[in-house]
Amino acid sequence: MRDDGAVRIVVSGASGVLGSALVPALRADGHEVITLVRRPPRGPDEVRWNPGGGELDRAALGDVDAAVHLAGAGIGDRRWTADYRREILDSRVQGTRLLATTLAAGVPARSAAEPVVLLSSSAVGWYGTAADDPVDESAPAGTGFLADIVRAWEESATPAAEAGVRVCLLRTGPVLAASGGILARQLPLFRLGVGGRLGSGRQWVSWIGLDDWVAAVRFLLAAGAAPDTTDAATGMTTGASVTERGRAIAGPVNLVAPCPVTGAEFARALGAVLRRPAVLPVPRLALRAVVGEFADEGVLASQRVVPRVLTDAGFQFQHPELAGALRALLAR
Repeated sequence: MRDDGAVRIVVSGASGVLGSALVPALRADGHEVITLVRRPPRGPDEVRWNPGGGELDRAALGDVDAAVHLAGAGIGDRRWTADYRREILDSRVQGTRLLATTLAAGVPARSAAEPVVLLSSSAVGWYGTAADDPVDESAPAGTGFLADIVRAWEESATPAAEAGVRVCLLRTGPVLAASGGILARQLPLFRLGVGGRLGSGRQWVSWIGLDDWVAAVRFLLAAGAAPDTTDAATGMTTGASVTERGRAIAGPVNLVAPCPVTGAEFARALGAVLRRPAVLPVPRLALRAVVGEFADEGVLASQRVVPRVLTDAGFQFQHPELAGALRALLAR
């Protein structure tokens, strides 16, 4: 860490929807960001890795202060054939284990005053299809393919935690972004006036705005310190350093907004913001025909998840309610 508080952060999955928003924000904060790539590096800010082959240069990560791990095959990108199920699992377990063990190997060379933090991507799929009651980070794992994937995914970060790395498991809900995810798929239909609820509309959707997701990651990177003040615009604590232990946050953290909505409420809010009707529902059978089993465990899974760890830590959401988050996003 530099004297000005800036840190060296390695990011995997930097070219994805989340990484593409996070990396510029971290660099704007003055941090040095190194991205992991599978191709030959094109500059000093890139490091090549091969998760499937277990290849990652330990020396290249020896002096990093933090890692944000976002890489993994898209859950809803393709039908869940046996081969693609294996790819979804391997892309998460292999990459997480490789990064965790590499960071763990570098811990003995650091002083006790220089702890490392790993923010490892996870998902609200941990909870399976939950009941209508809200669930927080203390809830047990649910059942189903996605719940099993998330359980193995999170366990893969264990080597880092056992070595003394502060590990946060980012249980992320559907992220509102115009460039990807379920909202990007719905926007064209709603803009044409042929949008509507998905399935029955009774399922709970634990969403989060992209800006709040980025702000939460920045907050967690600094959560090892006792904060001086909180920036209301970003949710970041100023005067805090990842090398101070203070009130360290570790373990699962739900990255969702504090106000989940039902699928029907989501459709109505999106229609209202776009000033378009939202009266043409998409039946469950039609969704199954398009995305297969992902319809039941992903799109239509009911998960009323709340961000207890973040709110207890004093994180301030910029857009806690859906309508405001959609207006802010679509205004851009």
